[in-house]
Amino acid sequence: MQVQPTATVHIVDDDHQMRSLIVNIVRSINLEPRVFASADEFVRDYDGQPGCLVSDFKMPGMDGLELLESLNSLGICLPCILITGHADVPLAIRAMKSHAADMIEKPFLPQVLIESILKAVELDRRNRDSSERSLEIGRSIESLTPREKEVLEGVVSGMANKQMAYKMDVSTKTIEVHRRNMMQKMRFHSVAELVTAVTEHRLLQTENSGV
Repeated sequence: MQVQPTATVHIVDDDHQMRSLIVNIVRSINLEPRVFASADEFVRDYDGQPGCLVSDFKMPGMDGLELLESLNSLGICLPCILITGHADVPLAIRAMKSHAADMIEKPFLPQVLIESILKAVELDRRNRDSSERSLEIGRSIESLTPREKEVLEGVVSGMANKQMAYKMDVSTKTIEVHRRNMMQKMRFHSVAELVTAVTEHRLLQTENSGV
């Protein structure tokens, strides 16, 4: 599994010994650790770096789950691994609902945390790639003329050129020109790739809007 060279593992724990242990584990897999003694400190200082978050559940002030819920409310999608000394079903359900990447119970083997971190960092990479691709798709759609946008909608919904021509009250030749221009601006050679990309873009927009 390839990991981003710039990935940072953000460690939030009020226990100095536990922070030191996790720092050593992170460094053993050539990732950059960044430590915080409290959830409030992390929220204040986090500046959007890629990677993942490893947080203790039980801490003074804001606990690990409250931190995760706070990040969700701020629209920060950094994968979070929660570490707890007393896991139970209600806690696990709440963690899943808050989109925790994983929950690990103390005491844990280093390899368990390593595997969880690698998966979380890879998840973050995929999420960021999807977000960047979605932004590109959005910019391309905005570059289309009104007619080209209509043709895009027709293509995405599976309409044939003749159907679009009838609906828009133009010739099939005109649709072909708009369709060719639309595909060039969207930078796709395949209709299947176009439909998949636009559909994923719209799903991501829906998720980000909380609808």
